[in-house]
Amino acid sequence: MRQHSVIHTPHISDFAELAHVWEASTRATHDFFPDSYIASLKEKLLSEYLNMVMLICTRDARQRITGFAGVAARKLEMLYIAPDHRGQHLGQQLLRYAIEQMNAEELDVNEQNPQALGFYLKQGFEVIGRSEHDGLGQPYPLLRMRLRQQQQIRSG
Repeated sequence: MRQHSVIHTPHISDFAELAHVWEASTRATHDFFPDSYIASLKEKLLSEYLNMVMLICTRDARQRITGFAGVAARKLEMLYIAPDHRGQHLGQQLLRYAIEQMNAEELDVNEQNPQALGFYLKQGFEVIGRSEHDGLGQPYPLLRMRLRQQQQIRSG
């Protein structure tokens, strides 16, 4: 049995730990973001973004958060895995839970993050659109993705 087999619901008291996981994950996968932008996003994550989604997380044997996801209005708004826990299928586990239990069927991914794009394509998502700018109007193109119909039927 895997030690990460249970999906947890984090609490407001976990937000600092979620932000730590977010920052470590972002620095590992978003090398195109300058430090100042990461700092700005982290501030928004803590003051706004975490409160706007239904959150789920995985924890290790010591109950430390190893990854988390957030869903709002059938859209996966965030999915981050602590760098030292990548490759343990935590992202896949969180994504499956988001799809099957939280009805997530769409997401946006940074076009400059090929690892994440490849992950979502492998999990049954397809690109349905593109934006030149991210949600804050910055020049970081986003790809809009949707779960393929047969995937929705299979998981629904």
